[in-house]
Amino acid sequence: MERAFYLLTYDIADPKRLAKVARALEANGERVQDSVFEAWLTPAGLEQVLKKTKKIMNEKQDSLRVYSLCAPCREKVRCLGIGRVTPAPGVVII
Repeated sequence: MERAFYLLTYDIADPKRLAKVARALEANGERVQDSVFEAWLTPAGLEQVLKKTKKIMNEKQDSLRVYSLCAPCREKVRCLGIGRVTPAPGVVII
């Protein structure tokens, strides 16, 4: 199944929930700023991440935003200063 490129960003009010959400996103993407992640995910992978974070979050206090970036949009992403745009995953042979 093909992966798509997502930008995930959160604002979590409670430090304990924040740490749990951060760990869930770190397991599936690359942290590019304190509360911003880039991830290459399949549709099923994205749903798994959303399901896991939804269990952690308090939807009356916290937010998680997910932006899907199409190929032409990814090509326009610019990074100034340190860091880089997360590259597409390579072929893995097991």
